[in-house]
Amino acid sequence: MSNKKTSGGFSSLMAVLAIVVALIAGVIIYKYIFGAPANFVDNDPNGEPLEGNLMATIYKGGFIVPILVAINIIIIIFSVERFVTLAKAAGKGRINVFVGKIKGLLETKQIAEAIEECDSQRGSLANVVRAGLEKYDAIKDDSSMDKEQKVESLKKELEEATSLELPMLSKNLVILSTCASIATLIGLIGTVMGMIRSFAAMSHGAPDTAQLATGISEALINTFFGIAGSTIAIIMYNFFSTKIDGMTYSIDEASFTIVQDFSSSNK
Repeated sequence: MSNKKTSGGFSSLMAVLAIVVALIAGVIIYKYIFGAPANFVDNDPNGEPLEGNLMATIYKGGFIVPILVAINIIIIIFSVERFVTLAKAAGKGRINVFVGKIKGLLETKQIAEAIEECDSQRGSLANVVRAGLEKYDAIKDDSSMDKEQKVESLKKELEEATSLELPMLSKNLVILSTCASIATLIGLIGTVMGMIRSFAAMSHGAPDTAQLATGISEALINTFFGIAGSTIAIIMYNFFSTKIDGMTYSIDEASFTIVQDFSSSNK
């Protein structure tokens, strides 16, 4: 019998499509929202921003801005995706309560009831525990295997069930960690380019105030978007990693409990 596997999360193709959509959205937002003619003097995006118009100021951040906007959108998309997937993987109710119930049912040898509890809880932990309990029930009275062989068979079943669940839990986290790194670096590139433009404006006698203002805007806007994206990505990555570690610990605890109970009841 094949083990159940919790479904959920973006496939590789969906992840690529989400990134492409985010890049397109970044360009559209930059060009048609930040760069809307109404945000500028004389309705000219190449001219000066209207006084106090933040969107026009962001537009002056240059071509790095849509890339950084896209990165922030990617972070939001995959944060939501992880929220939904991990919520599904956690199943119904509190995990520690579920583990406690399974321990109690195993102590009274109520294997069928424990399996029913897994069907009710669902989620990754429940799938692993269910696979172990079914193996437990199948081999406990098997006279063709000695105790050591039974224990090894049970351990192998639990390991296989765990190996099906763990990749789904950590799936796409690498995208968040990558965004955390590159958001700052790309923002820094925009900052440096803005500073170069600012210094160029001051290098020929009287400063070109328009070019100087554009250079400063480019530097600061790109710094802001880069740091903001990196900060959000780091927070979300650590949050999801902590939840995954907690679920992994619960899986290990439940697996250990099943093996120990089987060993003690088959002396």
